[in-house]
Parts: sequence; C-alpha cells; structure tokens
Amino acid sequence: MTADSKKWLKFRLASILAIFLILFIALLSRAFQLQVLSGEKLKKLAVRQHITTLPIHSERGMIYDRNGEKLAMSVLADSVCADPTRISDPARVSREIASILNMDPSVVLKKISEPKSFCWLARKISSQQALMVESANLEGIFLIKEPKRFYPNGQLAAHLIGFSGFDAEGLEGLEKKYDPYLRGTPEKLTWARDAKGKKLFVHVEHDPSAKSGSANLVLTIDSRIQYLAETHLKDAVLEKGAKGGVAIVMDPKTGEILAMANEKGFNPNNIKGLTSEAWRNRAITDSFDPGSTFKPFLVAAALEEKVVKESDRFYCENGHYQVANRVIREANHKKHGYLAVRDIIKYSSNIGSAKIAEKLGREKFYAYIKNFGFGSRTGIDLSGEAAGVLRPVKSWTRVDTTNIGFGQGISVTAIQLITALSSIANGGVLMKPYIVKGLTDKNNQPVKMFAPEAVRRVVSPDTARRMAVMLTDVVGAEDGTGKRAHIMNVAVAGKTGTAQKYDFKRGAYSSEKVRTSFIGFFPSDNPQVVILVMLDEPQRDKWGGVAAAPVFKNIGEQILNCFKTNIREAPAFDPQPVHDLQLVSADASLMEDLAVESNEIDDESRMPDFKGLTLREALKMARSRSIELRVSGNGWATKQVPAPGSDLGEDRLCKVFFEMKN
Repeated sequence: MTADSKKWLKFRLASILAIFLILFIALLSRAFQLQVLSGEKLKKLAVRQHITTLPIHSERGMIYDRNGEKLAMSVLADSVCADPTRISDPARVSREIASILNMDPSVVLKKISEPKSFCWLARKISSQQALMVESANLEGIFLIKEPKRFYPNGQLAAHLIGFSGFDAEGLEGLEKKYDPYLRGTPEKLTWARDAKGKKLFVHVEHDPSAKSGSANLVLTIDSRIQYLAETHLKDAVLEKGAKGGVAIVMDPKTGEILAMANEKGFNPNNIKGLTSEAWRNRAITDSFDPGSTFKPFLVAAALEEKVVKESDRFYCENGHYQVANRVIREANHKKHGYLAVRDIIKYSSNIGSAKIAEKLGREKFYAYIKNFGFGSRTGIDLSGEAAGVLRPVKSWTRVDTTNIGFGQGISVTAIQLITALSSIANGGVLMKPYIVKGLTDKNNQPVKMFAPEAVRRVVSPDTARRMAVMLTDVVGAEDGTGKRAHIMNVAVAGKTGTAQKYDFKRGAYSSEKVRTSFIGFFPSDNPQVVILVMLDEPQRDKWGGVAAAPVFKNIGEQILNCFKTNIREAPAFDPQPVHDLQLVSADASLMEDLAVESNEIDDESRMPDFKGLTLREALKMARSRSIELRVSGNGWATKQVPAPGSDLGEDRLCKVFFEMKN
C-alpha cells in the first residue's frame, strides 16, 4: 500500500468517525430535548391519548323530614357518551344506538361525526336501556354513572321539596332555595380507554381544595301528617267538586310547619310536560279575600284597644245595614237583632263586624292588620312568597273599613292567615314560619340549625286567651258555625270563612265562585296544633262550616289518634265573671228526641242539679221548670250558681259552667 493510499484510508475513517460523532451528538441532543426539555409535555400528551377526564356533579344532599324519613335522595343512573375519534363506522353505530335510546338516528350521527373526543348522547337512561347499550358493545360508545335525583314518596310534599334538573341544579321549591348547600362540590370522572375507546377503569377524583361536600336538609315537616293533610284535602276537593285547595298544619309556639299540602299535586320524578301552574305552591303564592276567617283579628284588635268587651251588644239591623252607597248583608240571608261581641264571632255576623270596625277606627285597625303580618311576606324559607294586598290606610273610605272588617277588600295568603291565627293561639306572639330545621353533613352531624324566631308581640296574653274562649264557642256550641270541626274529647277553637271571588271581567264579586275555609287550633287552652283548610270554588256545600270544617276535623282527629295522644287533655276550668256569661233561651228544637234521667231534686220550687248534664239536657230540664240558663264553656256541666236545692227565687235564673271530660 502506497503512502497515498494510506492517507486516503485514514481520511475516510476520520470522515466516517466524524459523521458518526455528529450523528451521535445530534441523537444525544434530540434525546435530551425529548427526555428532559419536553419530557413532561410529551408525557401529558401520551396520557391524554389513553385517559379522559370529565367534570361531573357530586351527589346532592339528602332531604329528610323531622323524623329522619327520606324525602329526596340521589341514586346512580347510567348516561351514554361517545368518543367520535374512536368510531370507524358512524352510520352503523348511530343506527344501532338510536334504536336503543329511541332517538333520531340523524341526530346521533351528527353528534358522533364531529371532530372531538367526547359528547353526550343520552343522560340518565333506564336500567333496561343501559343493559342494551352494554350488550351492543359498540366501538366508541360507553356508559358513565351519574347521580340522579329520586323522590321515594312521589307526590308527597312535592310542592315543598320541588325538583332538580339533569345537571343537579335545584329548579323549584327547597331544591332551589337551598341549592348551594345541597349541590356540593363538582368532581372529576377519569377513565382509561383501549384503542377502540372502550372503558377500562373509572376513577372519581375529589377536589382536595374544596371546603366541604353537599349538606343534608332536615325539615320541620312530619311526613305522616303531610300524608294526612294531602289525603283528606284531595278527598274533599273531589267530593265537593272544587277547583283546588290548600291545607297547612303548624306548631303555633314555634312557627314550625308540620304539613303544607296543595291540590292538585305532581310527581317530581316525572315533570316532563308539566307547566309552572302544576308545581306552584299556592299556600304561599296565591292571595285571596279571607272572608270571615279575618273577623278574629278585628275583634282581637278591638279587645286589645279596649274599644269593646265580649259582652258589648251591637244592633245588627236585622240583616240589612247601609254604609254610604253600600248595603251590607248577613251571609245566607240571616237576620240578627242585638248580638254580643262573642256572638258576632259565634254566628259570624258581617254587620256586627262592620260596626266593630267602625268603632275601632281605620287607623288603629290598619295598624293591627299590619302587626298580625298581613300586607307583607312572612319570611318563610320558600321561594315565591306573595305579600298579599293591603291598600294604604289613607285611601280607605268608610265602606273600605267596614268591608275589611268582615274580610272583603283585602287579600291574604294561606301562610299569612295561619301564622296570624297562631299568634292568638300561642298567647299573642307572631312567630316566623319556617320549613327547614337545620343542615347536617354526610354523617348527619349538625352543620347549621335554625331556632324559632319571634317577630313581635301583637296582642296581650289576656286578649289572646279571651279570643280563644270565643273561638272555642264557635266550634263547641250547638249553634256555632264551626260545629262540624268538633273533635271528641278535645276543645277546639276555630273560625269558618266563605269569601266571594272577585270577577275582574265584571268588576264585581262573583255570586257563584267562592273560597271556603276553616282555621282552628287545639286544645284551645294550650294549643299545640293549628290547621288551615281552604277549598277553591267548591261546586257543592259552598260554606266554610260545611265544606272545610270537616276536613279540619278529619286531619285533627288522626293527628290526635296517631301522633299527638299526649295532648288529649280536658281544658282547664276557667270560670268567667257573671257579666260575661251568655244568656241562652231554651229552643224547642233542642228538645226533640231527648230524654233526661230524673233528677234527685224533685221539688220544683228548688234549683235542680244540672251537674253532669250536656247542654241539650240542661236546656230541656231548665225549660221544663221555666228556668233561664246562663252558660259558659262546652261539654258537660261541672258547676252551677245557685247550688242544687237552692230557692229558685223570682228571677228563676241559673248560671251553669260546662267543661270537656277526659
């Protein structure tokens, strides 16, 4: 080998080594770039090719009644998703999946043909459909478990609870009002896929920065009492041919709502096709003329201001009283002469109430109406509450004052009405009504609890007690307008109401369309339950004492029999002064078909023993001996003045006190 050949060989080897060195350096540089400089980025890209992350809503909090019964809960339901990038034959897949989901194939095809890696096809499908999707084993199609709201009791308390949407957002009722607490913190659903897009595993990631999850609601509602209220209300609406109705049960001492029923109801598990009219909670949204149920608040105001006493008598004009250009008449064409204040309530006299309103004066009357809570929202923890209609007092005429005295010309809501009556029942304090007792965490440990809230004192305890006595006579007396609300062995206080509906087309009150109502509480001396019943446009029995009072009775009796047996106590005997006793004439109609056992005192010149007799029996005995009775209370005679055996005297008068027995 020549010297030149050796030099050429060395040059070639050096060149080759140089090339390899350059290549090696380039390779090292690229490796450094990939592994070090771009490693994290490439790693994320690789993960994205196999792992998909989707934000999902967490399970909403539970809603319980006061006894721990579930009223709303979350269950897992299947939703159908697609990864269009993994679908090789969109036309075939769209046809197959559309037939399972009852969808338009063209709609499905459009979705799965878009250049993206995820799309929803159907949310929260049935278990049968989910099984069919899984069995089809279609490429790029997979199922995801999502929380779905479920109401185990169907229609029960639906107007209160409301409902939520597909995206776990509360849309109506308590679901909407307390949505920020019920909704919780969103989570991330992460799943791995194979080359065909089939799901391999699922993992739910919780946000570690989230403060807390969803909270549970504990309500004041007793689901058992709620069921009673809804059932009896529905029966009455059907029986009377009414357009609808409302029933509320309340604890007067705390303001807790034990039941709130609307008729007609709806099933929150299936709201498709329903309008807002179906789920509107009319107990808080609808205002109406209260009619005679408003009279107790007028009389309470007059008693509190010492404008009248129970024994004061008003001439009721024999059923025809002209005020300015308006003629006021008694309901059902009744004709009354002189009536004491207690009898104005007992017989529900419109004219007597109008005269009390005139004597009280519009300024004072208006102030008490406001203090009882009318004309403003109660503040109950439900959305959509109306304030009713109360015109400024400066615009009142004399006619307005008298009309409002018997519940016409003012609009109230059912929740306002029962809250106002509760203030009379509890001794004169207006309580704020509420539905939610508190919030708990997932372990049912208290997070936030709500206590009863007193708004203001409206009347004195003495005035409230005197009103309770008068309202007890409405139900307990044989000729009381509310006698159909009587509950055996418990003294009931209450008031009937029948209000004409205003016809806006005619610009006058309708003679055909009415709202009938009854509000009351028991036991009257220590009230624990207040109940309101209102029927809208009953076609049969258009009087509150006939249509609404029996519904009160049915609900009240079952509450006593099933859940409140501890309040079956006779009211405490509270004798009234002689001047407050009611003068009763022995009506011959009360004598029919009555038989009274012979009395031990046979001498007709002596006062007989009335003790142990009912009012009817006492009246029969008194009439047979030409004795006038003044009676107080209801039930059975327990005391009398003069005592049995006393000389009858010239006035032949006896005062008898009646009391309910255990």
